[in-house]
Amino acid sequence: MQITNSQITKSIRAADAKHEWFVVDATDIPLGRLATTIALRLRGKHKPNYTPHVDNGDHIVVINAEKVKLTGNKARNMEFHYHTGYVGGLKTIIAGDELKGKYPERVVQRAVERMLPKDSPLARQMFTKLHVYKGDQHPHAAQQPKELKLGAKEGVR
Repeated sequence: MQITNSQITKSIRAADAKHEWFVVDATDIPLGRLATTIALRLRGKHKPNYTPHVDNGDHIVVINAEKVKLTGNKARNMEFHYHTGYVGGLKTIIAGDELKGKYPERVVQRAVERMLPKDSPLARQMFTKLHVYKGDQHPHAAQQPKELKLGAKEGVR
């Protein structure tokens, strides 16, 4: 049996991975749709040379995180739990309150982090490529990020 080039599975190495930079404006985009698209890009699944054990994803810069859209009753009912590390230190915060609070970017970070692989060094490495900011300014202009269009009017539903 002759093996042709189309029958060979290509697996890239970490040194061969090319990481691009993209900017996403989160204004009026539903949180779940934003998070799934970002998680897909962070993993590199949109690339033809996707390899599960290699970090092949792109850097994503999210601006206007405080303007992300929570549909339905999620602003009142979606809860995030965390622990302070002290005895009896289980805390709960409502997503709508956190969006109006001091750190609204944490809502986007939590949503994306929960869509990545769990508890592995590769997942932590992927998550470090997510940069979320609450205003429309970001310090990554030197990387010349491209704009990534999201939302119903750009064709992503």
